[in-house]
Amino acid sequence: MDYIYLDHAATAPMDKQVTDAMVPVMNEVFGNPSSVHGFGRKARQQLDEARRVMARSIHANEKEIIFTSGGTEANNMALIGTALANKDKGRHIITTVQEHHATLHTAMHLESAGFHVTYLPVDETGIISVTDLQNALTDETILVSIMYVNNETGMIQPVEEIGNILSDHQAYFHTDAVQAYGLFDINVKEAGIDMLSVSSHKISGPKGIGFLYTADDVKLEAIQYGGEQERKRRPGTENVAGAAGFQKAVQLTIESKQNRNERYARYKKMFLNELDKAGVRYDINGVFENGAASILNISFPGTNVESMLTNLDLSGVSASSGSACTAGSVEPSHVLTAMYGEGNERTTNSVRFSFGIHNTDENVREAGKRVAGIAKRLAA
Repeated sequence: MDYIYLDHAATAPMDKQVTDAMVPVMNEVFGNPSSVHGFGRKARQQLDEARRVMARSIHANEKEIIFTSGGTEANNMALIGTALANKDKGRHIITTVQEHHATLHTAMHLESAGFHVTYLPVDETGIISVTDLQNALTDETILVSIMYVNNETGMIQPVEEIGNILSDHQAYFHTDAVQAYGLFDINVKEAGIDMLSVSSHKISGPKGIGFLYTADDVKLEAIQYGGEQERKRRPGTENVAGAAGFQKAVQLTIESKQNRNERYARYKKMFLNELDKAGVRYDINGVFENGAASILNISFPGTNVESMLTNLDLSGVSASSGSACTAGSVEPSHVLTAMYGEGNERTTNSVRFSFGIHNTDENVREAGKRVAGIAKRLAA
């Protein structure tokens, strides 16, 4: 049986060109980038080149890129770091009910520390209302954090419109771009984005590294203590080999961006076509036309997500859900609950399929056939 991986939104397999770029760095560039001798300078040169590549990819300055351990740390740094550094201006933060837990749980932590957080709702489209955002803004608002692309549904938020609204407000604008980076043309200056989080392993780079873009004028307090790395914003010896792999992944992503978007959009249609041909009952969560090309979230009426995922795995198809599955119980997806309401069957019968560079027309069609058979059997 051929195994088919449709869970690229969780993590993407590393590209061989990425591992090839990392091996010589791991073997030869072992110096500490903070050391002044030749070995250290060689490591610093490698790190600085990676930083320049990442900065150019979003039209930023290299000094505005902070290496992190991934998207979670970047989100924590953006929220906690700016909240602490700007609390003299106010203690109000705005985010949404459907953010990744790396943002939601950080916001909840800030609430326990005396900050006031407004969680904007979404409707069945999975998209926030900019009017709700405008109405939520106050003179005390210091930060707005709204993800670019939702990790469960793939729905795209009106990022540029949000940036424009905040252009005359004191609040900084942070966006979790983990699912958007590499698929969208992002210009942080034109979009009015003050901070942006990225994770390497979502674009076929190594795990354990990411970056936070922070505009020059953002007042940010370090949330860890130690050395003076990353311009005193994030202490700890940098992951040079990881940065080299991340750099290669970024370069490959930029070169193939248009091609991959076209491929993934084609995969989505092929996959749905197989379900249609088999007469499967399903509903797409969100608005198909407003979703990222790489993510498809489907509700299968009459099924249970835990049984669905188990059967998919047994059939060789790897997919996932926003639900946290445990033995004998399922915690409904907070994203789908926000969209459709508590108790709606979509919150416990939906599966996310996400496409990536290792998919082909053939294995996507085959996956569609296997999913169709399982969905019909479970719904019977």
